[in-house]
Amino acid sequence: MATVKEGYKYAETHEWVKVEGEIALIGISDFAQHELGDVVYVDFPEVDDEIAKGEEFGAVESTKAASDLIAPVSGTVIEVNSALDDAPELINQAPFDNWMIKVQLSDASELDDLMDAEAYKAFCGE
Repeated sequence: MATVKEGYKYAETHEWVKVEGEIALIGISDFAQHELGDVVYVDFPEVDDEIAKGEEFGAVESTKAASDLIAPVSGTVIEVNSALDDAPELINQAPFDNWMIKVQLSDASELDDLMDAEAYKAFCGE
């Protein structure tokens, strides 16, 4: 059974968002990394790129598949987790500790469209 953490918001495309003030940390859920298998590469946007809710902002490649990353919120990328360039397997080891990008939120009300932990567990059939 995949871990679903309280205090995070979840998208139907299995990205998570952790909000710290006006900053959103974005990563992929434990469920997603289990489905993907061993992550071997992560493709990120650049710092200062604008991402838009519902649009692709990167990709994750694993030994089994490649999967697009879909932005759960809109905003400006202020930091990327460069540790994942050298060690993408960190996503498999601790998906909630290894965010992919930090975003300055442009519309915090978009968070209302995301699922809380209980809704996400139900969505994943857990």
